[in-house]
Amino acid sequence: AGSSAHRDAGQSWQVMKYTLALALLGPALAYAQYAPSLAPASDEAARTAATFQLKEGYAAQTFAAEPQLAHPVCFWIARDGKVYVAETFRHHAGVTDIREHMDWLEDDLAARSVEDRVAMFRKHLGDQFPSFEREHERIKVLVDTDGDRKIDRDEVFADGFSAAADGIAAGLFEHKGQVWYACIPTMWKLADTDGDLKADQRTAQSTGWGIRVALLGHDMHGIQLGPDGLLYWSIGDRGFKVVNQEGVLLDSPYTGAVLRSNLDGSNLEVYATGLRNPQELAFDDWGNLWTGDNNSDGGDRARWVHVVEAAEIGWRQAYQWIKEPNLRGAWNDERLWLPHF
Repeated sequence: AGSSAHRDAGQSWQVMKYTLALALLGPALAYAQYAPSLAPASDEAARTAATFQLKEGYAAQTFAAEPQLAHPVCFWIARDGKVYVAETFRHHAGVTDIREHMDWLEDDLAARSVEDRVAMFRKHLGDQFPSFEREHERIKVLVDTDGDRKIDRDEVFADGFSAAADGIAAGLFEHKGQVWYACIPTMWKLADTDGDLKADQRTAQSTGWGIRVALLGHDMHGIQLGPDGLLYWSIGDRGFKVVNQEGVLLDSPYTGAVLRSNLDGSNLEVYATGLRNPQELAFDDWGNLWTGDNNSDGGDRARWVHVVEAAEIGWRQAYQWIKEPNLRGAWNDERLWLPHF
């Protein structure tokens, strides 16, 4: 039975790769067509920077501003000076917060796959479903070509992430010309092979991230290269059901986690779980992994977490909705969020 399940999961991964390859035709066509509304150039950013209170010896200046970039979620500065920026245009325009749709809550908690989440959208949105596929997530690349510490060239590096399941894209990382892009429900690897500042290669390394709506911002974040040469990242408690490239099912519908894989996406595994909404990841000089985890607005506090391999921190997404007999259930009642020493 075990070998049969492994074989079935492997076949599922092959079907998924084929489906994603077909899906890439959509983004390629949309790439030149999508033209979001952008504010015109102005001195607003410079005027705001002039109001900053800085320590002696420090100065602030505008590096880039709209329309060079808009709605930035995260960015990564590459060793060659290029700045990759994840922009969202799907915030409240395709990516929502379940607290604004409490009549969806039972369906959201029952979801066990990305397909379930999209089916829920279709059920509740009806003829408004296409509104969840109009706006895009995308990557801009910014370049200071003359060394004056101001951006003078900006290009859309990758676009077309506009399916109902997409977003918010909240993780970027560049390494040796390869760009990893964490855009729920997929971890993408992109590359510009001809130097025109536009990605002409994109590979879906894994998909199935974000099986429920949950709360805004509980996305994939914090992509980092570990001291072991592996790729690490975090995901909030939107949950996941992912078949890795070896055919192994990673099924965690209730909680946030830290993941890791080889740079080519192989050997994907769960590193730690039980987190609520871990944000950026950081390795210290001794190789210890740390993250900041958000509080639930229920009397608990945000936490600075030492993430050890195979850790189970204790959070479950359903705790967010428990009011009686204890607010947030065992999370507060058993003080799971407090240091255990």
